[in-house]
Amino acid sequence: MRIARPADWHMARRWGAAAGLALAALALCGQAKLRHDYAALPAPPRVADLPLSSVVLDREDRLLRAFTSSDDKWRLPVEPDTIDPLYFRLLLAFEDKRFFDHGGYDLRALVRSALQSLRSGRIVSGGSTLTMQVARLLDERPTRSLQRKYEQLLRAVKLENTFSKEDILRLYALRAPFGGNLEGVRAASLTWFGKEPRRLTPAEAALLVALPQSPEARRPDRYPGQAIKARNRVLRRAVQAGILSAEDAGSAAGEPLGARRHAMPLFAPHESRRARQSAPQRQVHRLTIDRDLQSGLEALMRRKAGALPRPVSLALLVADHRSGEILASIGAPDLLDSAREGHVDMTRAIRSPGSTLKPFIYGLAFEEGIGLPESYIEDRATDIAGYQPTNFDQGYQGTVTLREALQLSLNTPAVKLLEAVGPARLIARLKRAGAAPVLEKGVSPGLAISLGGVGLSLKDLAQAYAALGRGGKAVRLSVCRETCGSLQAGSAAPVLSEKAAWQVSDVLAGLPQVQSAETFHVAYKTGTSYGYRDAWAVGYDGRHVIAVWSGRPDGTPVPGATGMKVAVPVLFEAFQALGSRRVPFPARPSIAWPQVAGEVPLPLRFARLPDRVANMAAGDPVRIFYPPDGAELDLGLGGADGGGNTAQPLVVKFKGGKGPFSYLVNDRPLPGGSRERQLVWQPGQAGFAEVTILDSSGKSAGVTVRLR
Repeated sequence: MRIARPADWHMARRWGAAAGLALAALALCGQAKLRHDYAALPAPPRVADLPLSSVVLDREDRLLRAFTSSDDKWRLPVEPDTIDPLYFRLLLAFEDKRFFDHGGYDLRALVRSALQSLRSGRIVSGGSTLTMQVARLLDERPTRSLQRKYEQLLRAVKLENTFSKEDILRLYALRAPFGGNLEGVRAASLTWFGKEPRRLTPAEAALLVALPQSPEARRPDRYPGQAIKARNRVLRRAVQAGILSAEDAGSAAGEPLGARRHAMPLFAPHESRRARQSAPQRQVHRLTIDRDLQSGLEALMRRKAGALPRPVSLALLVADHRSGEILASIGAPDLLDSAREGHVDMTRAIRSPGSTLKPFIYGLAFEEGIGLPESYIEDRATDIAGYQPTNFDQGYQGTVTLREALQLSLNTPAVKLLEAVGPARLIARLKRAGAAPVLEKGVSPGLAISLGGVGLSLKDLAQAYAALGRGGKAVRLSVCRETCGSLQAGSAAPVLSEKAAWQVSDVLAGLPQVQSAETFHVAYKTGTSYGYRDAWAVGYDGRHVIAVWSGRPDGTPVPGATGMKVAVPVLFEAFQALGSRRVPFPARPSIAWPQVAGEVPLPLRFARLPDRVANMAAGDPVRIFYPPDGAELDLGLGGADGGGNTAQPLVVKFKGGKGPFSYLVNDRPLPGGSRERQLVWQPGQAGFAEVTILDSSGKSAGVTVRLR
């Protein structure tokens, strides 16, 4: 045996020292490189920086519609507390049981993976932590090389040093792949199970854990057998970890896959699209839509549309006129029905409203004291400056009350009343309500608007009728729970007086009720535009207003389609869908005149029109141009006893007609006749005076004035 010489020991020590120095140098170099490479890494992206799907939520934050992200992925925003906790427990047990203990990588798992791979000659288990998987998902590059694995490990450490464990789980829940363009637990749950991930069965949670490991090879719609095997492996691991009992896991493993590809929710598609377009940079849009009501009414509209020939379509809008919130909005029965041009939002399309504006004409007449619901008006052929309206059935009813005229939707009385109140005033009141009437450019409002000669949308009509339901007070109807684009605001000024609004509602509530007797009455009005192009029905109760349109989106006539025939059945079924949310009309306000014919004041027994009893069939009519009908004149009468010699006479000026002329005041003829187109009469006392001018051919004109 050779004894080592001192020189050998010195040599060994020198070599050992050199090796130690070399190792130390390598360690320092390695540490420097690690620090350099770590420092060179970009900051991990925040959740707010990730390209996520835009989502539109209803009034209770339930999903109405989602849009793919900027990189064409279904990657819906989600918070960990909106995912069933069972999912995370299964995920950690299967993927990273020491997740809350490591700093980004699990050395024990890496060593185990390496040894297993050496023994078997192939990769048996990955050894990656959830944090390393998140790093890979965020980097979006393959990690098959050692260099890429090294970078992934550094990124995982950076993630751990930047975010909390909860944030890392949130990133995984957002970015985990589930096949095709599905990313994230929420998108996967909606697609494969048709529901949000808030409540998952053990089988469902296990499948969501298993899919990201091989998302394409385990897709339930293509490879159900592979999906079941992977799911059941997760369930067995859950039993080993004590998360599930053997019995529960066995039951879950025996379940059929039950996963199929569901379409993403698509409720209120037109309003959802509008909300996104109005604020494209916003990720979450919150609407006032009630998803349950919207879904039920969409089904109703599809069923009703199915009975109509293509391309006839339907549109509907439901709002709470107390709050102004739009609860349901359906621009077409089916967004994807190209035959009915389903992409067109017919709640916003400008169309002729037919007779739906008549209630506002009558409301103005009630407000101005032109008449009461029980006042009489003549429904006869008339000619007003060349405008000769006729009724829908080409017939006439003779003398009717204003109540009957509105309920029967007679055209001639409506035109006469509009002449009395003024077309410009009607347009102004519609604008007060928040509607945006469209007139032909350069054309002033005319009498034709009483029969639909103006452009309005379904939303405009709902906006206007909401004011009727609120006792004449305007309200802004909105679908947004937050600002989304410009909105047409209602005015602070009343659309109608409370009395007039109640009188109109009382008349409209007297129309036939297409519903069971147990439910509350609906005040409603129908309309059919010229040539059967549009059929309308708008109604309201004590809380809700509903507007319905039917027609062809391209404006082509639909022969025989009327508001009563097509739109009214939809209107009443929509009210029935509101169920217990229905509210009756409020009690009659104290200022409203009793609706009894015998109690109508004599001056209002007939509606006070410019030419109340005139026969305007032909010739140049008699027209009183001073004083205007309904004027209040101070003649110095000093009260009911008269004013003596200080009182001034009433001067009535008129034109047209053929002399000689006869005069009546309060239905009493004045002595004599004259060819002059001026009446000078000395009243004996203050009060109302009805003045009628008759020419030799029987044509007449009349005004009612109040004298003081």
